[in-house]
Amino acid sequence: MKNLYISLSFMLAAQFAMAQNKDTEKADKLFNRFEYIDAADEYMKLANKKDPYVYRQLAESYYNMFNSKEAIKWYEKAVKSKQDSEIYYHYAQMLKAEGKYEEANAQMLTFAKMAPKDQRAIIFMKDPDYLPKLKSQTKLFDEQYLDISDKKYTDFGAVLNDDKSFYFTSTRNTVRRKYGRNEEPYLDLYVATYQGDGKFSSPEPVTEINSKWHDGPATITADGNTMYFASESFKEGKFEKDNGQQTGLLYIFKATKVNGKWGNVEALPLNDKRWSSANPSVSADGKTLYFSSNRTGSMGETDIWKVDIKGPSSYGKPENLGPKVNTEGRESFPYITSDNKLFFSSEGRKGFGGYDVYMIDLNGDGEAINLGDPINTPKDDFSFTFNASQNVGFFASNRLGTDNLYMATPICGVEVIVTVRDKKTGKIIPAGKVAILDDRNNVIETRTADANGKVTYSVDCDTDYTVQASIEGYKTDNFPAEKKHGGEVVVMADLEPLDDLIVGDRVVLNSIYFEYDKSNITPQAAFELNKLVDVMKSYPEMVIEAQAHTDSRGSDEYNMKLSEQRAKSVMQYVVSQGISRERITGKGYGETMPKVNCGDNCTEEEHAKNRRNEFVIIKR
Repeated sequence: MKNLYISLSFMLAAQFAMAQNKDTEKADKLFNRFEYIDAADEYMKLANKKDPYVYRQLAESYYNMFNSKEAIKWYEKAVKSKQDSEIYYHYAQMLKAEGKYEEANAQMLTFAKMAPKDQRAIIFMKDPDYLPKLKSQTKLFDEQYLDISDKKYTDFGAVLNDDKSFYFTSTRNTVRRKYGRNEEPYLDLYVATYQGDGKFSSPEPVTEINSKWHDGPATITADGNTMYFASESFKEGKFEKDNGQQTGLLYIFKATKVNGKWGNVEALPLNDKRWSSANPSVSADGKTLYFSSNRTGSMGETDIWKVDIKGPSSYGKPENLGPKVNTEGRESFPYITSDNKLFFSSEGRKGFGGYDVYMIDLNGDGEAINLGDPINTPKDDFSFTFNASQNVGFFASNRLGTDNLYMATPICGVEVIVTVRDKKTGKIIPAGKVAILDDRNNVIETRTADANGKVTYSVDCDTDYTVQASIEGYKTDNFPAEKKHGGEVVVMADLEPLDDLIVGDRVVLNSIYFEYDKSNITPQAAFELNKLVDVMKSYPEMVIEAQAHTDSRGSDEYNMKLSEQRAKSVMQYVVSQGISRERITGKGYGETMPKVNCGDNCTEEEHAKNRRNEFVIIKR
């Protein structure tokens, strides 16, 4: 009816052991000794054998070096054969590292199905779309089906006024004659009282307005005394002839209240028997009327227009809103808010499918934005209105098969405005890479700063975020974005020149953390080591010894072995990022070179100082 106004299973680790053979023996030994670069080189020699085990081991080698691009390439091949659940988890982590969130989610779903009791799977399944929430825009609204809707018949065009009167259009009056084109009753205008939380009084027909023709939707002025509504031109005795048949047009009418009842119905002079005009929306000051029409001058089948209201029966010349709003397709159902934001529906823009709802701020020069999920779906979503005093919107959708009414509740949002600067000079740094990270340090999105060093992200309220800024010649660094309930958060991303990391005969980084009793490179460790990589690229003659030290807890033999493994992992990560093997060595010193010589009486703070990685400049 709206078209009047506009369609595997587990694989055990033991099985992998069985997949090993004499061909992979050398590579496996290297892998088990944490020699991941050399192991990858050896596995690569066997890659043409198309052995799933080799693919898996190559992927795992690169995973342990945190070389996400290469890991993804080999995981993709490996998972064409059945793998154990952890492989899918590792694959997802590498995809996330490359910002491939949809693909990561697909692998996480496989992982969750295979290991449903794993806490990582449980957390993921609670919110499987957690990773890409800020991919292009944040969720702007929650939606709720309204029980005032008739599940069998059409309802749309709802508008809530400040006096809590709620007008909408419906075909629910079954005693009415049926409209031949869809065998539903003709449209009537209804009114109810909004009681809050999506609850309403029983709707009643607006008998003073309804006729034997289609009537509605309507818009009411702020004082509640004037209504503009759509109906058919038959009310005026006007129509088109279509193959000898009389076809009504859509006209806009005005009514005013007389003793609490609507009356004095009159057609607006902008109506014309050459075109239709419908879906009116009046501005808060009562001086402008927005509507849809296919009149001469339209860019597409129907466009959004506006006209000045100059007096009780005086109007200006209708004006097309132009390409910022209209397309060669169909635009309809305009609604203008008290702060001059225009909501409208379009099928001519890139959307989810059918009609989508868009919003444009007419006060600025910005573009129309798609309201996104869950307002828009592959079905038709339209006639969005918003009441600022109640902070609630309403729209219609046929997502369940029939045009029904929904409530839209705004979600609080925050604008994070980042400026990248040189920490020493305060000068703007253009073209830097700025990523926003969630509270688990997952990279949500990365953008490039503009000529003014600025990047803006729209994020959720009351949520912790981190901004990560990087550019050649500067130390990559993280900056907290203040948790806030609405408004703006300004982040000054002041980056230190890489030269500042060189202190005497050391390249000084923040602490390199490893998981307990492990030596594989974590995302946090990779973040710090990338600073060392940047320094070494800036100084191509520089040679480094990566030293790993432990505290005095544990046996001498255990500490020495663990520090050797960690030093080796650090060295291999740096080499995997493009630094020549000849320029970095890794050596573990266990507990033999404490920074604080406190023996067996060390405090936790002293243990932490002794448990460190150092990067000694052998040659510069």
